[in-house]
Amino acid sequence: MYADDETIRKILTRTGDTWAVVGLSNNTSRAAYGVAAVLQRYGKRIVPVHPKAETVHGERGYASLADVPFDVDVVDVFVNSDLAGGVADEAVAKGAGAVWFQLGVIDEEAYGRTRAAGLDMVMDRCPAIEIPLLG
Repeated sequence: MYADDETIRKILTRTGDTWAVVGLSNNTSRAAYGVAAVLQRYGKRIVPVHPKAETVHGERGYASLADVPFDVDVVDVFVNSDLAGGVADEAVAKGAGAVWFQLGVIDEEAYGRTRAAGLDMVMDRCPAIEIPLLG
């Protein structure tokens, strides 16, 4: 409903290879950790964004999207749905090309705002599941 195949393909293949992963820390039991590793295996540069600003998978972390001193192409969101809309708004302000809300992360109003701002968006899907399917 919030992700058609063409938008998924566009984000994964044409939007760009720098992915800010919001909620990514060194906690290996969290989904963000494994998904970020998959994105790296497929050639994406991951940028950890977490209040702890930890280095994860060899990439320097930042406390917020605003702290990232370079452009990001896609903002992958691993925070609770009640916080996700604020992250989507930050992605728009940052100039990202797309926002991706992970499985279970749903905010219909944020989806509408983000699309209205001209960004591609996927909600309630996982890029680590989708990217191997591109073939």
